[in-house]
Amino acid sequence: MERSMEKKMRKVGFPVLLVAAGIGLSILFIYLFTEVAEEVLEEEVKGFDNAIISFFKYIETGTLDQVMAFVTELGSVWFLSLLSTVTIILLWVKKRDRWGILFFIIGIGGGGLLTKILKFYYERGRPSINPEYDAVGYSFPSGHSMGSLIFYGFVTYFIVRSERRKTIKWMVSAAAGILVLWIGITRIYLGAHYPSDVIAGHLAGAIWLILSILAMEWVTWQHANSVRPIKAVRKFLAQFL
Repeated sequence: MERSMEKKMRKVGFPVLLVAAGIGLSILFIYLFTEVAEEVLEEEVKGFDNAIISFFKYIETGTLDQVMAFVTELGSVWFLSLLSTVTIILLWVKKRDRWGILFFIIGIGGGGLLTKILKFYYERGRPSINPEYDAVGYSFPSGHSMGSLIFYGFVTYFIVRSERRKTIKWMVSAAAGILVLWIGITRIYLGAHYPSDVIAGHLAGAIWLILSILAMEWVTWQHANSVRPIKAVRKFLAQFL
């Protein structure tokens, strides 16, 4: 009986520490997001935004316009919705990963809803209105930046937790990170968003992504180990108190 309980405590230990680390990171991102949002409301980021926007205007070329217009579509609602559907189908056909599908949907759908709520709360106008680049409605935070980070981040996490080779995992992680940053840059270059919108979008997206993944892993672990989480966590913490 005691050995069985010790095994359960060991199983509880890592998930508890993982959740604690994730929550701590989320709190940090929440703090950074609120700082950016506060400066936006107080219009203290104008100099920062204008300097970066001026730089992108300086390097504008016809060829770069086309490249940026193409890359920005990789973070658009229609494209991410299409890829999300494909991802869900693959998760079901290859893995029968019910929890992965559920929390992936929550991550993508909830992220979209959160974006709309934040936009209507802050009501910040855009640098320019251009329906061709989805540059309509409110500006803060950037929906492209937030949505692409959540989607590509989630897909990357699925690949990282798979049994693929480490080289592939590192390559996918690096490529996804570069793509997410590039999509954010396109929003500034095309005049759809201020730089502070993009930064806030990445921070908000990171918060929601972390919380979604933590919830998925916690539920998956609980289901696989048949451990009552509240009771187990209490016993685990009791060892240090």
